Amino acid sequence: MSLDPLVAATIVLMTFGAYGCRGGGYWLFSRINPSAGLRTLLSYVPGSLFVSYVVPGILNGGPKEWLGGAVALVTVLLTRSMIWPVFTGTGAAWIYWAMI
Repeated sequence: MSLDPLVAATIVLMTFGAYGCRGGGYWLFSRINPSAGLRTLLSYVPGSLFVSYVVPGILNGGPKEWLGGAVALVTVLLTRSMIWPVFTGTGAAWIYWAMI
């Protein structure tokens, strides 16, 4: 098996691009002092990104995905946590998948 040089170059460039975006954010915020409003706004970005990845999968999925999403939603409403819904929703989907 051989690695195509174009594929290798793409992987390397995407790595630099990803780290550049992350490092650029750290660099930018080390140079500026964001207002409290901007900090509050930016605190919602991780959750919004997570939802943007999960919701299309749930909407296009079947009963397993719907059950996992429902269990995750109930868990987040009960716990106000962002990590427990991941575990409970995934666990419910796995259990459903194992039972069918």
